[in-house]
Amino acid sequence: MDVSKSWSRSLSLEANLTQQRLQRYGWEILPHPAHSPDLAPSDFHLFGPLKRHLGGMAFETEGDLISELRNWFDNLDVDFFRVGINSLLSRWQKCIDLHGDYVEK
Repeated sequence: MDVSKSWSRSLSLEANLTQQRLQRYGWEILPHPAHSPDLAPSDFHLFGPLKRHLGGMAFETEGDLISELRNWFDNLDVDFFRVGINSLLSRWQKCIDLHGDYVEK
């Protein structure tokens, strides 16, 4: 069995189901670049603080790294996530105002 073809069919089926759901609920799909780091909370809000936290650390095992990541996530205040999600509205508006160009350069 060709795994890549099976994977591709699976992704295509999932994409079709998603499109059907969006149409059923009447949700508008906003166009944007395929990868928009300025519109993805993980890119604009999460990775910077995580990189600063891990900076200079060295891990002997993958388990040590996983343990540190779990500890970091467990100790984040709920407001950290709220701020990231709430900033999406202004970022989308900036993207619209810039006619789809990146918000931050």
